[in-house]
Amino acid sequence: MATIEKITGKTGVTYRISVSGGFDTSGKRIRHRTLWKPAPGMTPRQIEKAVQRAAMDFERSIEQGYSLDNKQTFAEYAAYVLDLKERTGVRPTTLDRYRDLLDRINAAIGHIKLSDLRPQHLNAFYKNLAEPGLRAGGGSAIAKIDLAKWLKDNKKSRASIAEAAGIAAATMGAAVKGEPIREDKAEAIAKAMGKRVADVFKVQRNTAPLSDKTVIEHHRLISTILTQAEKEMLVPYNAAAKATPPKAAKHDPNYFQPEDIAAILKALDTEPLKWQLITHLMIVTGCRRGEIMGLQWEKVDFENNRVKIDKALVSSKSKGTYLGNTKTADVRYLNLPAETMALLRQHKREQLRLQFANGDRWQHTGFVFTTDDGSNMNPDSVTGWLHDFSRRHNLPHINPHAFRHTVASVLLANGTDIVTVSKQLGHASVNTTENFYSHIIEENKARATECIADVLLRKKA
Repeated sequence: MATIEKITGKTGVTYRISVSGGFDTSGKRIRHRTLWKPAPGMTPRQIEKAVQRAAMDFERSIEQGYSLDNKQTFAEYAAYVLDLKERTGVRPTTLDRYRDLLDRINAAIGHIKLSDLRPQHLNAFYKNLAEPGLRAGGGSAIAKIDLAKWLKDNKKSRASIAEAAGIAAATMGAAVKGEPIREDKAEAIAKAMGKRVADVFKVQRNTAPLSDKTVIEHHRLISTILTQAEKEMLVPYNAAAKATPPKAAKHDPNYFQPEDIAAILKALDTEPLKWQLITHLMIVTGCRRGEIMGLQWEKVDFENNRVKIDKALVSSKSKGTYLGNTKTADVRYLNLPAETMALLRQHKREQLRLQFANGDRWQHTGFVFTTDDGSNMNPDSVTGWLHDFSRRHNLPHINPHAFRHTVASVLLANGTDIVTVSKQLGHASVNTTENFYSHIIEENKARATECIADVLLRKKA
């Protein structure tokens, strides 16, 4: 039976509700307590009914095993959940993103007790996220000093500063050329130079509101944390499941037309062999960027003209660059055309010549694509190189993922079954493929209907 105690203090009247929860191992009675405060303007009769109802709800929850009187805040429990995720093998890049999102989440709701969190708190947070000026490090920066001269005067190379800053060489190159780069990258460069960012770069803040997609990312993380709390019976329900986040607009995946691919292949003929092959592999396989950069020679089957994709090179703020599993931890074998195999053989011969030239300095990592001393490349460098490549040749902006979408669209448009397409791309399930490329599938269905009508219904002249 719940007991109710009225407490009158400086902030007004509060009611302490106590419920007995059995006995501990020493025979001492366990008491669960919570506080209930009436809303302003409630009449004594309304307060009496409401506190009785709150006491009954609290007693029922304790009987069902919920620990609603725990004093953990959302921030404290979120830290526990992230630690749990790390111990169960969640990817470091995912954990890094979770920590970035938690900066804003904890600032807004981290102080609230886990059991006190309500959908209204979350809805107010989502509304606040959609207001201008909340982007952290979301601006752009342009060098206001001559970086090339600074490097020469200080006997530093672009590569050494890029490595010290933990950024791609292409980003450092863009900064030296006076091109705009991301604010966080500029901060890393300035730190590697031993200077303040304001001494090196002119920063222009991006005050645009966060996108609906980013707001939904915050919502999903909150929901993940509260789902764990619900499993552990710390809350009676997941407040995020009852909240109302924005709906992200669905965008069709961008892909290249055949004439775009032809122009890209023609332009590649003038580029270094390594970059020709990297781009070529993305065009013909639809692999993710990290899967291409994580490819090792032992996974290339020259006899059967295929490669084994079971690893990916990953760049993480907390762990650096490392070889991990693919996004879905899948293993797949992809057949390659004769043209790609010829490029692979040519590249292997060139890499061997580079190895002999380096001698003892060569690092035997076994990667197909390496820096000049044999060490692994940063997968982010692919995006930077493709950006510069497209500008050099007046091509449309090239996003590495667009090659992946192009492979899917070509296969589907030419009648390849959805299971084969899903396996080619390394999706977790066929449903992922169907959902992502639904517009192409619908177009194919329409063509199939016309084909049936042509064969069976329409008279031939």
